[in-house]
Amino acid sequence: MSSTTFAWLKGHGTENDFVILPDPDGSVHGELDAEVVRFLCDRHAGLGADGVLRVLKGDSQPYVDDGGDWFMDYRNADGSIAEMCGNGVRVFVRYLADAGLIDDKPVRVGTRAGVKAVVQNDDGTLTVDMGEPTLPGPAGIVVEANGHQWSALHVDMGNPHAVAFVDDLTEPGNLCDQPTWSPQEAFPHGVNLEFVVRRGPNDVDMRVHERGSGETRSCGTGTCAVTVAAAKAAKQALPVTYRVGVPGGAVMVTWRADNHLELTGPAVLHARGEFDRAWLTGNSATV
Repeated sequence: MSSTTFAWLKGHGTENDFVILPDPDGSVHGELDAEVVRFLCDRHAGLGADGVLRVLKGDSQPYVDDGGDWFMDYRNADGSIAEMCGNGVRVFVRYLADAGLIDDKPVRVGTRAGVKAVVQNDDGTLTVDMGEPTLPGPAGIVVEANGHQWSALHVDMGNPHAVAFVDDLTEPGNLCDQPTWSPQEAFPHGVNLEFVVRRGPNDVDMRVHERGSGETRSCGTGTCAVTVAAAKAAKQALPVTYRVGVPGGAVMVTWRADNHLELTGPAVLHARGEFDRAWLTGNSATV
């Protein structure tokens, strides 16, 4: 970490935006500090983002047994570690492709929720095998926001989600504020909360409060959790495909007959530069 500067990029998937930190062998940032992540994600003092994607070679990361071809070290905007990010992994692969680090074959991306296979499509979108959902319970989860209460379904996509169907997406109010849930012990490490309305057959819109980031314009694992909840509520047989609208656009989610979920959507890189470590002087963050 002797260099006085480090490279960064910014990208988004349906406006869920990320700072990308290329660090193939882990020598640029070492053990990425939570304070640094918070600073980079600050929309006033830093670069501004919903999270940070550090790019590590799969065989250089110390976090999981199988790091894939490349490992996505994902951190929420508050500096906390997240297991997986469906929009982030598409942006991650977009960076790898644009940097010439992969070819057009499927790439195995390691995450803390396991290895995810990502395919680049001819139309520019990317498709991620998000793996199998689990419904760990308990039953009877209730979420509360803006003075309203709804029953919710716990869907785990490698990270925890509580999905509630509402009559209108304005009902939950300001989702920058953390909604509450009960029983509290259902999610001891926090939870992503999705609020959903049906627009038509296999067509839903949602808002989300992401654990550690607040309300975001989209959440990839959340769109998968919503698809599971919607299909189960409608008692639909697999395979089934849903269009899931989010404030930042829309994605397609297919719940396959083998119980895996596939997430297809865009990924865009829109800025790049160098950050001078000296600019952190006067801030408590150090890199």
